[in-house]
Amino acid sequence: MIRFEKAADRWYVHLKNGETLESKTVVYAAGASHRHLGIPGEEEFSGKGVSYCATCDGAFFKGKDVAVVGGGNTAMDDAIYLSDICNKVYLVHRRDVFRGDATTLMKLKETENIELVVPAKVQEVKGGQVVTALQLEDGRSLEVSGVFVAVGMQPATGMLQGIVLMDDNGYIIADETGKTSAAGFFAAGDVRTKELRQIITAVADGANAATSAERYIRL
Repeated sequence: MIRFEKAADRWYVHLKNGETLESKTVVYAAGASHRHLGIPGEEEFSGKGVSYCATCDGAFFKGKDVAVVGGGNTAMDDAIYLSDICNKVYLVHRRDVFRGDATTLMKLKETENIELVVPAKVQEVKGGQVVTALQLEDGRSLEVSGVFVAVGMQPATGMLQGIVLMDDNGYIIADETGKTSAAGFFAAGDVRTKELRQIITAVADGANAATSAERYIRL
């Protein structure tokens, strides 16, 4: 798929192989991908201690020491969530100022088993069979069993510029029914604006968007 085109009451989906699909509606569910740190060991230990979802994988690290990398609301919320599960949580941020809410930062500082490691840049994820440490550029090494990367998401919406309205982060502005600013174009899953991005919410989005598309076709 390379681009969308709207003409009268029809959508035209132009594919890379030169084929063009025609329909009255589109349900766009291309999702979003986690931004990566791009450091040695990150890909090697993905699923072996490196995670991009604290609520998904936090329980696997009960009673252990972990690190969260990031400086926004997601990283801060992840650290607080993990503090109830893990023995120790290091929150590593490359700057000494966090981008998240002041009230959340205050709660972070009040949580005894959370340690703010700032400013600090991560250099490498180390381990054997699984993660054993997070190496920092200043020479420090945090002995952890897990590294939770929370540096943002990248929605797959690059081809939608000028097609539908999106927020400042590139997510499609759509309500719970999947309806967007473009008639007949519906969004579902992690690609749309919402609070929680998990498989269960994506499935619910898909059901809502499909139902909305069916109703639109009947108009």
